Amino acid sequence: MVRNPLVALVAIACATPALGADGNAGRNTFRQQCALCHSAQPGDGGGAQGPDLNGVFGRKAASNSGFGYTKALRDSKLTWDAATLDRFLASPTTVVPGSAMVVAIPKDDDRANVIAYFQGIADGTIKAPPVGAGGPPPRTRAAGDSAAPQGVADWKKDVPGRAHRIDVAHLPAPFESSSANNFPKLVPKPADARLAVPAGFMVGVFATNLEGARAMKVAPNGDIFLSETRGGFVKVLRPSADGATAASVETFAQGLNLPFGMAFYPSGKQPKWLYVAETNRVVRYAYNVGDQKARAVPEVIVPELSPVGTGGHFTRDIAFSPDGKRLFVSVGSASNVAENMPKKTPEEVATWEAQHGLGAAWGTEENRAAVLVFEVDSSKPGAVFASGIRNCVGLTIQPATGALWCTTNERDQLGDDLVPDYSTRVQEGHFYGWPWYYMGKYEDPRLKGDRPDLAGKATVPDVPYQAHSAPLSLVFYTATAGESAFPNEYVGDGFAVMHGSWNRAFRTGHKIVRVRMKNGMPTGEYDDFLVGFIADDGNAWARPVGATVANDGSLLMSDDGGNMVYRISYAAQR
Repeated sequence: MVRNPLVALVAIACATPALGADGNAGRNTFRQQCALCHSAQPGDGGGAQGPDLNGVFGRKAASNSGFGYTKALRDSKLTWDAATLDRFLASPTTVVPGSAMVVAIPKDDDRANVIAYFQGIADGTIKAPPVGAGGPPPRTRAAGDSAAPQGVADWKKDVPGRAHRIDVAHLPAPFESSSANNFPKLVPKPADARLAVPAGFMVGVFATNLEGARAMKVAPNGDIFLSETRGGFVKVLRPSADGATAASVETFAQGLNLPFGMAFYPSGKQPKWLYVAETNRVVRYAYNVGDQKARAVPEVIVPELSPVGTGGHFTRDIAFSPDGKRLFVSVGSASNVAENMPKKTPEEVATWEAQHGLGAAWGTEENRAAVLVFEVDSSKPGAVFASGIRNCVGLTIQPATGALWCTTNERDQLGDDLVPDYSTRVQEGHFYGWPWYYMGKYEDPRLKGDRPDLAGKATVPDVPYQAHSAPLSLVFYTATAGESAFPNEYVGDGFAVMHGSWNRAFRTGHKIVRVRMKNGMPTGEYDDFLVGFIADDGNAWARPVGATVANDGSLLMSDDGGNMVYRISYAAQR
């Protein structure tokens, strides 16, 4: 049979990268934009929050049995040739609606180069980096490897009321344990699974069939505003008369670029605006209490957060100062430990810090790994409020004190118990360590000697968490009345929500913890509050994200793995 030559040419064009594409340039783009979550070559130091992309060229989508893909990607029936990769990387959630892969590579040349990089790995023309390139290489192991330490899996110790305190004065040495590649494979809820909360509390399902539920904010009338990051939506969940479920779910806004944090402004019973943080800008919608759909297109308030706004951590949160004069925006790093940030001389560092603040990062990390501050209703550019915060996913104001708090994912690949994640008060002008130091005095060995001038200058966070717990939010409990209000002893304490670990041999996270306060000050201790989302085999059936306190006093928690919102209420006799 004679094959149609035109068909053959089309097949070749679809299967191969664009002419003139540069695989080595693609490797650099991959390192800058993708390596926080993915590895593409052995020893490249990439993360494992997403699937390993070594051998992706020519592979069927969602075919790595060791990774928990979304149903959307499993059902896509895609094969990763050049043309398909190009379409997908240009707009992942357009090609596969519901995909957890949300960060696009918008420039044509960059995509072509990355695809050429994948092809070069496949055909052997691009070699793996030499051992030791870029500093001490992290050792890796897969879950279940015989090198895993012996002991009881962390999640099996979780029980409501179990107290935790991380002693930052006695942390393990870097690389004391291997760096695990142990991403939680999302599984259906086991038949015998039971969620556990303290006595007198109940857990129910508030809403289902969402599309990647993330951050939440409560409107004055009790409506729950919910961001669905990967779909680009802001939804409104209106509670039923008894508050137990969402009576309706409406789309308030759509077409947003990775929306996450939201805030009503001004505070009080009659806000006029809903502010929404996209991945590299802040917009606001005109709002009247009770609105379930936006009445007009959004107004752009901050057109650009960082000159390099794509790649790496993509969630942004926002909060207003108690006096309403300042807007705070958290911007996570582009990398694990600034691997691609160029070196500066001491003189260049001094000049940079005079303009940007103590410990401020530069290059691809400019205005990242920081909390930025903007004057409300001013056209003045923003400034770095606090630096060295790798990924401040959640920002919130502590009602009792007016202090700004940040909940942070720290760096990976130093071992099972490094580096502790944390929630902390964020103080203006302070440096919190990233990428050169952590937990105050400890120098990251991968950047040893780079910034001796910063030794002793890193602020120690207030509440360190078990490393790799991946806390994504913190809400302070304020309800003193309501049908589902918690006992008074909870008022003023915080609730942190943990998304779950990947860089630990033994699973941790996937829970809510109670962050203890005494007279409005953090004690450094936290207790397990809601646990049970991890199955006996170590896989998880939920990925907790956000929390908010509903008007009836119940605590709501979003789950972007199960696409739902849970409700925790108190029901003991009073």
